[in-house]
Amino acid sequence: MRIALDGRELRAGVRTGIRRYCVEVLRAAVSRGLSCVVYGDRSTRLEPPMAGVTVSVLDGAWTQWWDQVTLPLALRRDGADVFLSPYYKAPLAAPCPRVVTIHDLYFIGYAGHRRPLYDATMTRLARLYARRAEAVVADSEHSRGEIVRRLGLPAERITVIPVGLGPEFAPTALSAAQRARYGLRAPYVLYVGNFLPHKNLSRLVRAWAALPESLRRAHQLVLAGGDRTRQPALASQAAVLGLEDAMVFPGLIDDADLPALYGGATAFVLPSLEEGFGLPALEAMACGTPVVASRRGALPEVVGDAGLLVDAESEGALTAALARVLGDPDQRAELATRGLLRAREFAAERTAGRVVDLLQATVGLRPGLAGRAG
Repeated sequence: MRIALDGRELRAGVRTGIRRYCVEVLRAAVSRGLSCVVYGDRSTRLEPPMAGVTVSVLDGAWTQWWDQVTLPLALRRDGADVFLSPYYKAPLAAPCPRVVTIHDLYFIGYAGHRRPLYDATMTRLARLYARRAEAVVADSEHSRGEIVRRLGLPAERITVIPVGLGPEFAPTALSAAQRARYGLRAPYVLYVGNFLPHKNLSRLVRAWAALPESLRRAHQLVLAGGDRTRQPALASQAAVLGLEDAMVFPGLIDDADLPALYGGATAFVLPSLEEGFGLPALEAMACGTPVVASRRGALPEVVGDAGLLVDAESEGALTAALARVLGDPDQRAELATRGLLRAREFAAERTAGRVVDLLQATVGLRPGLAGRAG
């Protein structure tokens, strides 16, 4: 059996949930002795390389040509048995069964953006891709509900499989060199992700400013991510609130350093207004770090009772939760213990391994059969 994967997310400097999803599925596949081919463009890198995984660079003048012409030809040439897309899209005509992954539908109707023609077009395309695919994966029950509601796909056509947790995410000590590399001083509260509006970081900054002065002065708020476009606005907000010395923007965190940065944090915070899964919260729990997260999207499914869940639109609730965690060592210890236990529920055999199970089960289905039936 040969698994083919759209690996364009595997690029140097990329730190996304989709990239992690790809890596964990490849790990699960090669652990079973399966052969994999990753298709990418000239910037695609699989680092470190994996035995049993071949990277094939495909040229394409534009994305749609790559998706619908170059990729199907490569699948036929290489004798792929099944194709996994970590995105909502896949070739409409392919020589093998297709499995698409719809992590979320933020690209349609994003809050604050009025794009009726774009949204209508993308809805039609997403519905078409999903119906043509032999199988559809969602990261959470929340995402499955959104796919059913917005794309009209039957719920039974969607398999819910959480995103896999890498084995490197475990309690890890933060070294002095790592602390210096990212400009950190103990103790600190960590956020990891992009700075898009739905991440709710502006409200987090205001909530941080409202903390009791003793707690605020004793801690840093670390906003880690490579979103240079939106970082200046957050930095300006921090300056207006007098938080210049209380906030740090370390940029992208190297994969090798990320578990230690989680492990060295007093708490991790994810105040998103919407999440298709919320992988950083899971990674933080696996590293023994107490989690404060919003009660939105899939976060309650991921965090469960192992973290403090708050109203995403209430700055007061966010401030109170942060103060509770920062000011109470017993609360932190209890949340850390709960988080470690919760993270065990996302072991490879229950996440990425199930994706591989689905791929194996899909081999042999005639391309397009499920789509016509749905």
